[in-house]
Amino acid sequence: MSDTGTILSVKGLHVAFDGQPVVKDVSFDLRPGLCIGLVGASGSGKSVTSLALMGLLPGNAIVKGSIRLTGDHGPVELTGLDPERLRRHRGRDLAMVFQEPMTALDPVYRVGDQVAEAMREHLGIGRREARNRVVELFHEVRLPDPEALYDRYPHQLSGGQKQRVVIALALSCGPKVLICDEPTTALDVLVQRDVLILLKDLQRTRHMGMLFITHDLGVVREVADEVLVMHRGKVVEQAPVERLFSDPQHPYTRGLLACRPGRTQPRKLPTVDDFLRGELPPGTQELVSDESRRQHLEKLMAGPPLLRVKGLAKDFPAAGGARTPVLHDLTF
Repeated sequence: MSDTGTILSVKGLHVAFDGQPVVKDVSFDLRPGLCIGLVGASGSGKSVTSLALMGLLPGNAIVKGSIRLTGDHGPVELTGLDPERLRRHRGRDLAMVFQEPMTALDPVYRVGDQVAEAMREHLGIGRREARNRVVELFHEVRLPDPEALYDRYPHQLSGGQKQRVVIALALSCGPKVLICDEPTTALDVLVQRDVLILLKDLQRTRHMGMLFITHDLGVVREVADEVLVMHRGKVVEQAPVERLFSDPQHPYTRGLLACRPGRTQPRKLPTVDDFLRGELPPGTQELVSDESRRQHLEKLMAGPPLLRVKGLAKDFPAAGGARTPVLHDLTF
C-alpha cells in the first residue's frame, strides 16, 4: 500500500432502522496521514456513520453501500462481511476511540490487562510480551508511571487518564484507520487540548488515517485536513478545512459557523434554521453595546444570590485510616 493510496473508501453508504433512513448516500476517501472531520448537530448521523464503519450497529440496522478497507493483505469489502471475518479487521486494521471512556473500559479489570487482552487476541503474543508492549504504549500516550498504572482499575484514574488508556487500547494492534467519536467531549478544556495534541501527534508518527467526529467547529479546525458537514443524514458540504471556514457554500454550514460564540453580542442570536430559510430575523444584526452589557450585569449582581457557599471542605478516606483532603475552605 502506498502512502498516497486510499486506506478507507466509503461509497454511497445508507443506514436505516426499521425502514427509517438515518444516513443517506455518504461517500468519502481516507488516505494515510489524513484527518477527515465529520461535523454536524446532534442527530445528523455522525455517530451512526462511524458505527456502520466499525460494524457495531444493532441487528435491526440495514446497511447498504460500499465500505472498502485496504489493510496489509489488500482491499476487503466490509459491508456484508460475516461477523467473524469483520472481527479480525476490527482493532487490527480499524479501531475506534469512544466519547465516554467508562463505556469502553470494564470497571472490574485492571486497565493494563484490558489493553493486553486485545494484543494477545489479535497479535497472538504471550502474557509477558503483551505487558511489556502495553507499558511502552502507555509511555507513548503520555501516561504517568506506566508500570504502576498498568495494575490500576478505571475508577482509580482521572478522566483524562482513562481517555488515554482508551486511546492506547485503540492503538494496541496498530490500526491503519482510527475513528474518534467526540473523544474530548467528556473532558475539561485543558485536558481536551492535551488529548487533541496527543491524537494529532500519534496520527503523524504512526501515519494513520483518522476520522474525527465532533460537533465542535473549533476542535475540527485544529485537527482536520478535510471536513464533511452532515445534516439530517446527508453530507451537505465537503471541503478542505481552511476553505470551509473562509468560504462556506451550503446555508447549513454558514449557519453552524455563524452560530458560534463570538467577541460581540447580538441582541438576538441567529439559529441554523434562520440560515436554511435564507433570512435573518430582526435583532440578529443589532449588537448590544458594552455599556448596556455593563448595566445589565450590575443589575444582576445587585440582586440576592441564587447560591451561597461558605467554608466548604471535603476529604476522602485513604489507606491506613488517613484522610485525603480535596476541598479547602471554599467560599463564593
